[in-house]
Amino acid sequence: MSTGTLYDKVWDLHTVRTLPTGQTQLFVGLHLIHEVTSPQAFGMLRERDLQVAFPDRTYATADHIIPTAELARPFGDRQAETMMQALETNTQSHDITFFDPDSGAQGIVHVVGPEQGLTQPGMTIVCGDSHTSTHGAFGAIGFGIGTSQIRDVLATQCIAMNKQQVRRIEVTGALGEGVYAKDIILKIIAQLGVEGGIGYVYEYGGPAIEALEMDGRMSICNMSIEGGARAGYVNPDATTFDYLKGRKYAPSGAAWDRALDYWRSIRSDADATYDDVVTIDGSAIEPMVTWGITPGQGLGISERVPAPDTLPPSKQAVARQALDHMDLEPGQSMQGVPIDVAFLGSCTNARISDLREAARLLQQTEGTVADGVRALVVPGSQGVKQQAEDEGLDAIFRRAGFEWRGAGCSMCLGMNEDQLQGRELCASSSNRNFIGRQGSKDGRTVLMSPAMVVAAAIHGTITDVRTLL
Repeated sequence: MSTGTLYDKVWDLHTVRTLPTGQTQLFVGLHLIHEVTSPQAFGMLRERDLQVAFPDRTYATADHIIPTAELARPFGDRQAETMMQALETNTQSHDITFFDPDSGAQGIVHVVGPEQGLTQPGMTIVCGDSHTSTHGAFGAIGFGIGTSQIRDVLATQCIAMNKQQVRRIEVTGALGEGVYAKDIILKIIAQLGVEGGIGYVYEYGGPAIEALEMDGRMSICNMSIEGGARAGYVNPDATTFDYLKGRKYAPSGAAWDRALDYWRSIRSDADATYDDVVTIDGSAIEPMVTWGITPGQGLGISERVPAPDTLPPSKQAVARQALDHMDLEPGQSMQGVPIDVAFLGSCTNARISDLREAARLLQQTEGTVADGVRALVVPGSQGVKQQAEDEGLDAIFRRAGFEWRGAGCSMCLGMNEDQLQGRELCASSSNRNFIGRQGSKDGRTVLMSPAMVVAAAIHGTITDVRTLL
C-alpha cells in the first residue's frame, strides 16, 4: 500500500478507530447537503429521534432541481417545490446554514463550497453527490455518499469506509493552445477507462497540473469519479492558498498562519510511495470530445471514431450500442457532426474562468450562435453569475445569442426544466454522456471543454476550437 501520500496522511489524521468489519471509522470535517439526497436522511433521524451532531460542520444549498429561468415560488414542478420545502424545513429545524436563492450564495454544491472558503486542504469532505471528488483540488479528500451514509454523518459526523490504493497520474509538459483542464481529464479517462480507477484514489501532479489555476484543478478532480476512482486530489500549493485567502469561511489572522502550517504538512512527501504511477504527455493532448455513451469513449478531435472490433472484447458491445445511439459510423470524424444544443454549465465547467474564456472567444471571433442551435450559459453559483455580470460577460453571451440563466445544475442532468428534446444532440461542458442523462432517452450528448462548446455553437457543428484561434 501507499505511504507518505496526502491521502495516507489525511486518512490517518481522521481515523477514529478500526471497526469490526475491517472498515475505518473516519471523522468528517465538512458535510455538504442539497435538496435531492438529504430529505430521506433527515426522515431517518426523525424516526430515531436523533439530532444533527455538528450542525456547524454541515452546509446546504439547492442545485439539482432549481429552475434556472424563473425562481418564483412555488416552483412550477411540484416535486421540485416539495424537495425545496423539505430542505428549508430540515435546515431550519437543525440550525444548519442554508445558501438559499435569497442569500446570493446559492449554486451548485461543488462550486459553492470552494468559493465560500469552506473547502480547505487536509479535510475529509462528504456529500450525497458523486462529484464530491471536486473538492480534492484543494488537497482535501472528497467522497460522494449515499442516503444512509448521509444519515450516519448527520447523526455522528463519522462514516465507515474502506481505504483505497493511490495512483499517481503525472501530466508532463505544457498544454498547447486551445487545450484545457477538461481535455486533460477526458484524455485520462479515455486512456485508463471508466473502470480503471476502481479501488484507487487519483493523485494528480506534474507540470501541466501545477500550472493550472484552481478552477482547472477542480474540473479534473470533479471527473475522477467518471474514471472509476473513489476520489481525486492535487497537493495544495501557493495557488491553493492564494485562492482561499480572504474567503468568507477561510481562516484569518493567526488562524491563517496555523492553517498554512498544517496545509503544507499534509502534502505528499518527496519520497512517498504509490501503488501505481501513470505518466501522460500533456503537450501531446489535443482538444477532446466523446463519441459514445460513457465518458471513457473519448478521442482527440483529429482522431476517428473507432470500429468496435478493434477494441478489447470487453468494450465491443457498449461501442456498438454507442454507435447506434449516436448515429455514428466507424472511421467517422467528430468534426462536422451537427449539434442542436450548446450547454455551458455544470459542476465541471461553470466557474468564472470557464465563462471568461468562452466570452473571450466570442469577442475574439465576433461569433454568434448558428441558426437552429439553442445555446445556454448556466453559471455555477449566484456568486459566479454576479461576478460575470460585473465584468460584462453576460452581455457578450446575450449578444452572441446565448441564453443567460440563473445558477443550478440545469441541463447537466435534466432534473429540472432544462432538458433535451427527442433526438437532439448537445455539445456539453458537463461530465456525463449517459443515455437519458440530459432529460431525453433519445437525446445525445458530446462532452467537451467550454471553449469547444463555443466553437460548436458558432458553427452549428462540432469544431476544433483551434480553428477559431
